Amino acid sequence: MVSATALLALVGTVSAGTVLWDGRANDYADSSFLDKWSWSSQTGPYQWYIHGSGSTKNYVNMDASSKNPADTGSKQGIKITNDKTSSWNGQTMLRTELIPQTSAAINKGKVFYHFSMQHTGTNAPSPTGEHQINFFESHFTEMKYGAEGGSDNHLHWYAGGKSQWDAELTAGTWHNVAYGIDFSAGSVDFYHSTGADALKKIAGPVSVTADSNGADWHLGVLRLTNDGSTEDWNFSGVYIESGDITTSVVSPGGSGNSPAPASSTPKSSASSTPSSTKASSSTKASATTTSVFSSTTSAQAESSCVVEYVYV
Repeated sequence: MVSATALLALVGTVSAGTVLWDGRANDYADSSFLDKWSWSSQTGPYQWYIHGSGSTKNYVNMDASSKNPADTGSKQGIKITNDKTSSWNGQTMLRTELIPQTSAAINKGKVFYHFSMQHTGTNAPSPTGEHQINFFESHFTEMKYGAEGGSDNHLHWYAGGKSQWDAELTAGTWHNVAYGIDFSAGSVDFYHSTGADALKKIAGPVSVTADSNGADWHLGVLRLTNDGSTEDWNFSGVYIESGDITTSVVSPGGSGNSPAPASSTPKSSASSTPSSTKASSSTKASATTTSVFSSTTSAQAESSCVVEYVYV
C-alpha cells in the first residue's frame, strides 16, 4: 500500500478538489498539437476551430513566459493573439478561442473553472472595444474588458448579464479567477486574487441560467471591434475541478505551500448572502487519492491523479 506521504512527495502541492479536466497542456512543447484536432479526430485537451485564416502559431503560442510564475503546477502559459486576420466563419468579430475536449462532467453539479489572466503591455488590449473573455455560449458568466463607443480600462466579471465585480487592468498583473458554478442550483460564485495570493470568494452566489452542454466554454477572447491592431493575452493554470475549491494559485501537481481547502461556499464580505460555512481549522487530515480518466489523451490522464485532503 502506498503511503499518503509517498503520494504527496510524488504529486507536490495538494489539490483540494478532483480535477475533471486539465487545460494546462503541460506535456506539449508548443501549440502545434492543436493542428491534430478535427471534427473527425477529436484528440487532445482542446477543440480548435474558432480562429482566423492564418496558421495556429499566429493565434496560439505556449511558453514559460506566458504563465503566472507563482504557479509551479503549470510548465507554461497560453498566449492568445487577436489580429486583423482573426475573423472566424465570415464574422466581423475577432475570435481566438479554445474549447475543452472532454467527456467529463464539467457541466454537472458544483464545479470550479480555474484560470489566471494577464497582459504584458506589449500588444496591449484596447479599452475602447469590448472584449468577451472565457465565456460560455449563453454568456451566463464571463469576463469582459473595454467598452464599445467609450473607454473602460477595467476587467469585469459578469454574471446574469450584469457586471458584478471590476478592477483596473494593469500591464504585468496576474488576475487569478475561479468561477464556482452550481449547475444544479443555477448560481455562480466568483473567486479572485492577484499575483501569488490565494483565491478568495469575492461575490456570489448570483442566480443565473447555468446552461452548458460541456463543450461550450470558450477559453480566449472574442473582440467586437476590428481596428486592425494586434492584441495579446496570457492565460495560465487552466483546469476544472469538483469537490472543494483549490484556493492556492499553485495548480495541482505544483510545489509550494498550499493553503487549506476552503469551503465551496465560504463567507464573503462582497456577498449579500452570508454563509455560515467556514473552512476547517483542524490540522488533522487524512489523504485519499482520486483518479479521473476522462480525456482522450495520455497527457490528461497522467495529470488527473491528485491527492485530496479530507479535513476531519
